[in-house]
Amino acid sequence: MGILEGLKPEGVWQYFEELEQIPRGSGNTAAVADWLVDFARERDYEYSRDDYGNVVIYGPASEGYEDSEPVILQGHMDMVPQKTADSDHDFAKDPISLMIDGDFITADGTTLGGDDGIAVAFMLALLDDDTYAHPPLECVFTTDEEVGLLGADAFDCSKLKGRRMINMDSEDEGIFTCGCAGGCRVECTLPIKRTSQKGLPVLLEISGLKGGHSGQLIDKYRANADKLLGRFLYALGADVAFSLVSVAGGDKDNAIPNAAKAQILIDEEDYPLLVTFAEKYNADLISEFKGIDEEISLKTTKGSVHKVEVMVPESTDKVIFMIMHSPYGVRKMSGQVEGLVETSSNLGILRTGEKEFACISSIRSSVYPARKALMDEYESLTQMLGGQIRFIGEYPAWEYNSESPLRDTMVESYKNLFGKDPVVNVIHAGLECGLFYERIPGLDAVSIGPDLADIHTFNEKLSISSAQRTWDFLLRVLSALK
Repeated sequence: MGILEGLKPEGVWQYFEELEQIPRGSGNTAAVADWLVDFARERDYEYSRDDYGNVVIYGPASEGYEDSEPVILQGHMDMVPQKTADSDHDFAKDPISLMIDGDFITADGTTLGGDDGIAVAFMLALLDDDTYAHPPLECVFTTDEEVGLLGADAFDCSKLKGRRMINMDSEDEGIFTCGCAGGCRVECTLPIKRTSQKGLPVLLEISGLKGGHSGQLIDKYRANADKLLGRFLYALGADVAFSLVSVAGGDKDNAIPNAAKAQILIDEEDYPLLVTFAEKYNADLISEFKGIDEEISLKTTKGSVHKVEVMVPESTDKVIFMIMHSPYGVRKMSGQVEGLVETSSNLGILRTGEKEFACISSIRSSVYPARKALMDEYESLTQMLGGQIRFIGEYPAWEYNSESPLRDTMVESYKNLFGKDPVVNVIHAGLECGLFYERIPGLDAVSIGPDLADIHTFNEKLSISSAQRTWDFLLRVLSALK
């Protein structure tokens, strides 16, 4: 071990640190699957690996639990690759650089990958120690959860015999998640036309936003850099004539974008007016998001006058209109569960090619008709602008079940261990539980996890003490599941 040496429980942190040495952004998890398969082979455990990279390791029951029903433990191996603007980290090949800050494990300028690396570490530590009491284990490691639950969607559930599942992809200790929203990824593309024009190129950059998980943090009303960029471009057009070259923002549909930029072309004499307008607009944004997102920075950088391929006016108008009118934020709160977001949308990615512009969003709802209405809204907007739309990776909601023996056992175990009641809730985020629940008849599932903060951002941190308590709780639950 390295920087995590000496932390308890040792097995968990050993495997977490090993995992952090393996690049594992979504779509790049083959090396992790290889590592998991090697782990199983070295211990002569039965395992399976499918064409999508999902891995299942079957752990034998401990003494006295041989006749118990299997328990499914589940988490995902991929992570969201986010980094600071000045980081040179290459997520395709570089290991995560770990740091300890008091009770927290963090990463140096990047996301940590505690979501959901801690689940992987928990399962391997459990499988690697035969002194723990538990029923037969079916440890499921899925791929590409962060880009639409793709691994779980492709997983063949007939590989599993268990009808009790503990998912470990939650981020709040003492909160048992027993239901989640359904959703999908929305890709809207518009054709654009260009013309050659001479002028002063200017780079507009919006940065300094908090960003974060677009499900768990959508009700915090954090600023969305993509939306702010669209607002700024629309407002700028009334004061300064410009042609649009490109826009770019965000890199994950399910992360609130914390930075965005646009390349425009203006008359050279209009640059001082642009700077003044941008400074005033920046101050207004800081005032608007006071107490929520106060570090917003709007920067202008000019180039040198030359000819540039810019969008024709009609294309410029359509691109700005698409950004302005793509839904963002909470659409409706639940009428049944107090404080629960029912339906929301996040504009996560903007990108521009030579002949095409794309907006990519994530939508969620625990009520299918509301989700379908939001999908129709996107489709209507895109078709009106002459574009194309795709809905990718639709996943179902996981409905709360009023009767759950697994949940009852976990609640009782928690009370016995900590002397207080856990919180049982439903969340506005997609969990793989929904796909397993839909495909495994009678599945009884609960999602847990240690305290993680600012997931999907370079400020992500994992509580060491909370991981220890969650581990102790997991062992207590498994020993109670005879």
